[in-house]
Amino acid sequence: MFKKIFAALTMILAVSACAGIRDDMAEPSRYEMPDFSSEEPIRLKVSKIDVISEFTPTFKRPNVEHLLPISIEKTARSWAEQRLDAVDFSSPKVAKFIIKDASVTEENIKVNDMFKADRIKYHAHLVVTINISDPNSLSVAETTIEAWRDLTIPNTTDIEDKEKYWNEMVKKLFEEFNVNMEKNINQYLNMYVVGNDYIQQYS
Repeated sequence: MFKKIFAALTMILAVSACAGIRDDMAEPSRYEMPDFSSEEPIRLKVSKIDVISEFTPTFKRPNVEHLLPISIEKTARSWAEQRLDAVDFSSPKVAKFIIKDASVTEENIKVNDMFKADRIKYHAHLVVTINISDPNSLSVAETTIEAWRDLTIPNTTDIEDKEKYWNEMVKKLFEEFNVNMEKNINQYLNMYVVGNDYIQQYS
């Protein structure tokens, strides 16, 4: 009888000890998603912004986006949440942020040099379309940005160093995307941006 009671108490104490571990005591992630929250939001004259992903990972090589410590697709969603702001809630207009592609592929490259290791080339590809529709006028305006980065490293690179290279590739990709998408929105969706007096010229 004593043994059963003791075993039960031991189990309760073990569960209580696990429950007492705080989240901030967990091992921190080595890599952080690119952050754009410090930048001025792009204020759109729409009632809401829908973030949609049409990208479906295959989890099969040559696609390796699932191996990256920072997801390109999740970072794109985070960009939309941090940089885009719907400010006209009485408007029927709706913006859609559509992730068309967020893939990373790998390619093995043979090196014709016995003293050098073969290489692996990674290609990160991001395609995003933003469209704004007005059901009253049945009009749709949109702009698309395609961004990519290539990375080539020796095939002998260990996983820890690979993750560092991958992380840097994603950071550079979104630095480019951030600048070009903001520029495109202000240029091609200018009539829907608060405080934007840019006039698009069409030939």
